Amino acid sequence: MTTALSIEHLSISFGGLKALDDLSFAIEENQIYGLIGPNGAGKTTVFNCVTQFYKPDQGRVLFTADPDRLGRWTKKAVPSGDGRAVIDLVGLPVHEIIRFGLVRTFQNVEVVPELTLADNVLLGGHVDFKATMAEQMLRLPRARREEKAYRAKALDVLGFLGIAGLANQPAGGQPYGVLKKLEMARTLMAEPRLIILDEPAAGLNDSETEDLAALIRHIRDQYQAAILLVEHDMRLVMSVCERICAISFGKFLAEGAPADIQRDKLVQEAYLGEQE
Repeated sequence: MTTALSIEHLSISFGGLKALDDLSFAIEENQIYGLIGPNGAGKTTVFNCVTQFYKPDQGRVLFTADPDRLGRWTKKAVPSGDGRAVIDLVGLPVHEIIRFGLVRTFQNVEVVPELTLADNVLLGGHVDFKATMAEQMLRLPRARREEKAYRAKALDVLGFLGIAGLANQPAGGQPYGVLKKLEMARTLMAEPRLIILDEPAAGLNDSETEDLAALIRHIRDQYQAAILLVEHDMRLVMSVCERICAISFGKFLAEGAPADIQRDKLVQEAYLGEQE
């Protein structure tokens, strides 16, 4: 099995606070992997280091990508032996990461309310546009062809998520569950190899959370993408993740199958406090 993402000895400090302390774990291709821990454990910091919003003080973030997606960074990558290449993301510009097929959602849904759902989804495909800004402004043939192809792709993604009927409606005023799917749709426009989901169940009711679990599995199967999930809803994590890493105060606690994590004493103490 090929490793999609490998975190190796990751550390970062903010002032005198060590947010991550020599953290390591790996996610296999097409695997749904959970990252859990109490509030302040460093979960979002891990995400931000992976996507290079934060530059770690130490460690490597190794991502396996298709060579034709690496562009000018091809020489920085090392062949993985299966036709793909492994690249260390540390130090790369933030805006380049998505081009490799690594995308993320955010805890707070951000949409352009005046645009339709379809146009909001099109924003997720902008990194792959070949037409120049001038071609797009002048509506030259290549720009029109690209927009037509990407609009069709956006409608396909909305259909996959079950909201194609809303494609031409403004995003503003849509129910929260629809907006969460809209954010997911933007990630799928980038043809991801790995999707980072930051608390996707936040604000959802029990029924919507069950639907989300099924959707996460469906995305993994349909798009052949690995998924890294950070979520406080333990029912969702335990039901959908195949492997879980637990951290506390930026340090590794345990890793294993959901049942193993539930039984782990260090994890129980981190969440519930040490038992007398």
